[in-house]
Order: sequence, then structure tokens, then C-alpha cells
Amino acid sequence: MGSCHLGPSFPAWLKSQKEVMYLDFSNASIYGSIPSWFWEISSNLSLLNVSLNQLSGQLPNPLNVAPFADVDLSSNVFKGPIPLPVVEIELLDLSNNMFSGPIPRNIGASMPNLIFLSLSSNEIIGDIPASMGDINLIEVIDLSSNNLTGNITASIGNCSLLRVLDLSGNNLYGGIPYSLGQLKLLQTLHLSGNKLSRELPLSFQNLSSLETLDLGNNMMEGTILPWIGDGFRYLRLLNLRSNSFSGELPSKLSNLSSLQVLDLAENKLSGTIPVSFGDLNAMAQVQIRNQYLFYGKYRGIYYKESLVVNVKGNAQRFSKTLSLVTSIDLSGNNLQGELPQELTKLAGLVILNLSRNHISGQIPDRISNLRQLSSLDLSNNSLSGPIPPSLSLLSFLGFLNLSYNNFLGTIPYTGHMTTFEASSYAGNPGLCGAPLVVKCPSEATPVGGLLRITVRTNSLIIGFT
Repeated sequence: MGSCHLGPSFPAWLKSQKEVMYLDFSNASIYGSIPSWFWEISSNLSLLNVSLNQLSGQLPNPLNVAPFADVDLSSNVFKGPIPLPVVEIELLDLSNNMFSGPIPRNIGASMPNLIFLSLSSNEIIGDIPASMGDINLIEVIDLSSNNLTGNITASIGNCSLLRVLDLSGNNLYGGIPYSLGQLKLLQTLHLSGNKLSRELPLSFQNLSSLETLDLGNNMMEGTILPWIGDGFRYLRLLNLRSNSFSGELPSKLSNLSSLQVLDLAENKLSGTIPVSFGDLNAMAQVQIRNQYLFYGKYRGIYYKESLVVNVKGNAQRFSKTLSLVTSIDLSGNNLQGELPQELTKLAGLVILNLSRNHISGQIPDRISNLRQLSSLDLSNNSLSGPIPPSLSLLSFLGFLNLSYNNFLGTIPYTGHMTTFEASSYAGNPGLCGAPLVVKCPSEATPVGGLLRITVRTNSLIIGFT
């Protein structure tokens, strides 16, 4: 009876239904607490799904359900400690509630056959128990968006069937355990938004099934080693932003043939942008088919992939349309050299952000080949020369920032370029024409009934009347 309007009270008629085995009251507009009599008849339930309601209060501990049940209590307002079942179960989803306190130390012993575990978006504290590694059949562990501290327990490397590990948005610190490299079936790994340090473990070379590697917003260091470009044929999303990675960009990253999002912003990277980046195959293709990315699907419940991408100057979380996003963000580093013309081969690129570097030279005229581009940020560099008129051909471009460079000449204020304000061109003393207030040398103004033409040179202004 999911998505049926059963509320606002918990259905009292259920009290007489003592033989119910499968109960789905999800998204049913039910408010308040679950009555105590319900837990007296719940021992038959192999499925208990009351997610997406406004149920509140504290749950009994232990939970009384049938052996190997699926329990989904997500997206409510339950509070109190995390309840464990009285018997073994296979699915436990308590995400998006107000549960607090630590994860029970015996979670592995209580649910050794658990396949899907989500405790995300609660108020859980403490560290990750070592017994988590005793859940041998588990495929999804999502502990994201809590207040967990301590190190990532190395025992998780024993979960050989794991496909999803999401520990993002906590306060975890220390290095990433070498043992995580044993998770050869792992498809998505989110460790972003913690305080993790040290270098990327060499054992990660073994994660050949990986599609998402999200380590952004930590304190990791070292170089981005070339081996990342080898053996990851399925890698779609690579986020290492806001760390302390240094050294040059490995040209071997171009071997990541499935890569759609490359985010290395806010690090200490140096050197030039490899011309081989023009060979990123997935970015050269226009993404027209939306593929909803989900992992660890088990009896209709699955982990929904999402990623925060900086677009048009703002951080935006993509989920359902993530497969349509193609992005390169190298902003906030120490990159230099020219903008490679080879990047214009990436016809499917939607977001390009190279701001706050030391990139010089001119914008390639062939930038008009990037027909899908919706956000282009080249601000705070050392780019020079004219702004190519071909930019006006980018009809999807909704954000443009060329400010604080050394561009010269007349702004090509035609077509789609007329949608951008003066702030897109600020800090370029050599630019003139609309939308700036600075008039160009070729613009004539009448003076005293005559025509006065001003010619500007680098060191001299000559007036003719």
C-alpha cells in the first residue's frame, strides 16, 4: 500500500492482521509514533517498509521481525540509539532519520548475513566498529553524513562482496587502509568530506571494477601517480578536489576511456595540461541517453549514485542526471603553459573550469567545437590575445567568466555573447566594447559638429579631427 494515503494516524486496523508477512506502508502520509501493539505482531514480517513518512519516537531494541527480513525505516524522524534486530536480517535501512549515539560494537555478530546497510544522514557518533568486517555477504555500506570519528577500520577490507562504500561527510581521519584494495568488486567509493590524510594506497590499483572514486575535501597529499590511468576501464567519476596533491598531471589519465567527470581542483598541481586530455573518449561523445546510476540493488532497494559538481560558479549535487554530466575542473592549482587545442576535441564537454591558474596563450578559435558547453571559467589566468568570435556559436553556454586575464581588443558582442554581463570580462584592461563601458578605438564620436576619431597605441593617444 505504498504511496496510498493511509494517514495521518498509524493504521489501527493492522492490529488484527496477525498473519501479515509483507508490509509496505511507504510514502503513506503517516505521522506520530508506531504503537507498541505493532511490535507484538511484527515477528512474522519478512518485509517491513514504512519509509518516507513522518513517523517519530524511539524504536524498540531489539527489533522484532522475522529471520532474514528486510527492514526499511528510512526517511522518517525516528530518534534514539540504533536498534538491532532480535534475529538475523538481510537489509537494514535507517537513513534520513535522527538516530544518535554510536554504531553498536556487535553489529557484525548481530547481522552476519546482512547484505544492505544504510545509516546515512543521521546523528551517529563514535568510530566504525571493527566487527563491520565480519559481515561477509554485505554489498552496500552507507554511513555517510554523520558525525563519525576515528580511523577507517581496516577490517572492511574483509567484505569481499562489497560494491558500495560511502563514508563521506564525517570526521574520519588518518590514512586510507591498504586493505581496501582487496575489494575487487567495489564499484563506488565515497570518502569525501572527511579529514583523511597521507597518500593514496598503492593497493587501489587492484580496484578494477571501480566506477566512482570520490576523495574530495580531505587532507590527502602526494602525487597523482600514473597508475590511476591504468586498469580503470569503468571509472566514470574521479574527484580529488580540495586536497594537497602536488606534482604534474599524468598524461596517462587520458587512458580512462569511461571518464566523464575529472575534478582535481583546489590542489597544488603544477606543470602543463597534457595534450593527451583531448583523448578522453567518453568526453568526446555527446551524452544523450540518461542512465540512472545505482549499485547494490537488492529486492528493489539500491544505492543511488550522486556527486557534487561545481557548475556555473556553484556547487550542485547531481543524481538522476549524473550520467549526462561531463566536466573537467582543474581550477585553483599552479598549472601553466598554454591551453591545449586538443581539448576542443571533447565535443561532449558540458563544464570546463581552468580558473585560478597561470595558463597563458590564447583561447583556441576551435573552442566552438565544444557545442555542449554550458559553463566555461577561464578567469584569473594569464591568457592573452583577442576573445575568439567563435565563442558566440556556443548556444548552450549559460555561464562565462573570462575575468582577470590579459585579453585585448573588441569583445565579440554578437549572438549568444550578448547574454553575458560586464563582470564576465572584468580585469582585462585591454578589452573594450559592449558590455563594458570602455569604448573601442574604432568607435567614432562627434566633437563640436566635427568627427573626432581617437587612435590608441600602447604608449600614445593621437586625436584626429
